[in-house]
Amino acid sequence: MAWNFGFGRRNADIPAETRESIENPTVPVSAENFMAFFGINSVTLPSVTVDSAMTVPAVWAAVTFLSRTLAAIPRHAYRDSKDGAKRISGKLATVVNQAPNDTIGAFAFWQWFWGQVFTHGRGLAYIERTPQGVDSLWPMDPTKTTLKRIGLKVVYQYEGRDYDAADVIDVCFMRRSCGLKHYGPVAQASKAIQLAIAMNDYGSNFFAGGGVPPLALKGPLPANGEALKRAKEDIKRAVDAAKGAGESVFPIPPGYELTPVGLDPAKGQMIEARRFQVEEIARAYQLPPVFLQDLSRATFSNAEQQDLHLVKHLIGQWAKALEDEMNLKLFGRGGNRYIEHNLDGLLRGDFKTRMEGWGLAIQNGIRTPDEVREKENLPLKGGEADKLHIQGATVPLGQQQKPQPANDNQEDEAKAA
Repeated sequence: MAWNFGFGRRNADIPAETRESIENPTVPVSAENFMAFFGINSVTLPSVTVDSAMTVPAVWAAVTFLSRTLAAIPRHAYRDSKDGAKRISGKLATVVNQAPNDTIGAFAFWQWFWGQVFTHGRGLAYIERTPQGVDSLWPMDPTKTTLKRIGLKVVYQYEGRDYDAADVIDVCFMRRSCGLKHYGPVAQASKAIQLAIAMNDYGSNFFAGGGVPPLALKGPLPANGEALKRAKEDIKRAVDAAKGAGESVFPIPPGYELTPVGLDPAKGQMIEARRFQVEEIARAYQLPPVFLQDLSRATFSNAEQQDLHLVKHLIGQWAKALEDEMNLKLFGRGGNRYIEHNLDGLLRGDFKTRMEGWGLAIQNGIRTPDEVREKENLPLKGGEADKLHIQGATVPLGQQQKPQPANDNQEDEAKAA
């Protein structure tokens, strides 16, 4: 039998130790609990709303860049025919690409629409119809819209009225498993945005204080509270007077010493941390960092590749999301009419590349000269300019010209020469 030799009692008589420790399985171990166990409470970061998130330059740049880029892309309505796709004119073309309603232009409307997608996570627009067809598109505030499912149908409740899903254009950043609710980029990236806001606040407070960190006063401090308060006020007045006069030296009583409390921004790697937050926010939007003005790792070659990445893996996908939604809600399932973005509009600012592309399209029989002139808003020429062209040196295999054998007269002339 085991005995406790130090106390003369058996181990069974000693009460079990209940001191909390990280070895105790009843104490949960996580980042927060581990720090709290040692008496370190987590700092409460500022709460994130869409308005507060937009005060972060990286978030502001991401939302404005994506919304403006997608709003600037031309979108047209087409009808399939036996001669190929024909662009639809009239009221539908006006609603889709010029003015969705009588109060707002297309660019402003679609910038607002995409701005809702990239902040709240959802863009909504109501389709107003008349017996003649689609008449207007009207914005619906996603923060004031409630979705509910009635049987197999989805209804949008907005400002006391129910709207059928067939009359609402709805583009989500990402849908939840229920199919009704959604994820928003600001909410999902709230931790990264919180950290960016906290660093902004710390930096502004630090430099607003003249770059002077919190100070600790060491020395023969007065014994009572009032004397201590006066000593602190004297030091504060000296620091404020030095900052106000633009002086870097200020006097303190002999025998005292001021030491900074905490880390200054340089030692805390604040610049590196803020740059990393730009990358984190770029990840939340799947956006190449160069488009958030982060050129720290940009070169001529990789910036060009990021430009291609932007069109193929981001802008093109969001354009497809809106096209599918508009095609379904405007024309129903099936049919021969459809909406399509013209991503060539992204090359409008690159004159050289645009002209080289048009030249190849004409030379290879892909576009007629008049089609190219129409894209460039130039008057049509008609006649030969309305026909497909191809270079004469390009012919089908088997139809190339064969060299003709020389006749006798040519041989005699050659010998005489």
